[in-house]
Amino acid sequence: MKMFVTGAVLLASLALAVPAHAAPGQCSMTGYGSFDCDVTADGGGITFALPDGQVFVFAHLADGAGLGYLNPAEPESSRYPAELGAFLPVEGEDGCWLGEKDSVKFCAALMQ
Repeated sequence: MKMFVTGAVLLASLALAVPAHAAPGQCSMTGYGSFDCDVTADGGGITFALPDGQVFVFAHLADGAGLGYLNPAEPESSRYPAELGAFLPVEGEDGCWLGEKDSVKFCAALMQ
């Protein structure tokens, strides 16, 4: 039986997780659907790889809100991550955030 940790519990675990560690989970993002992922929590946000190899980074700021970035699958020294803008928690959908800029939605849940 799979159990997932989402929402406030996920964010609380992020706040307590100073060293980065990856844990198996379930992720989804606009344009990618749902997929198995390894969620890395480092105390300041979460990171997971997308099915196409790009890496999504959510940098937590305050009150569950943060900034989203996409790192290319094949990073180059001269290429910066794409900034996706501010993300706010989706009311009624624990573990999901919606981007204000392009309405990109992502969800992340850790298996427990």
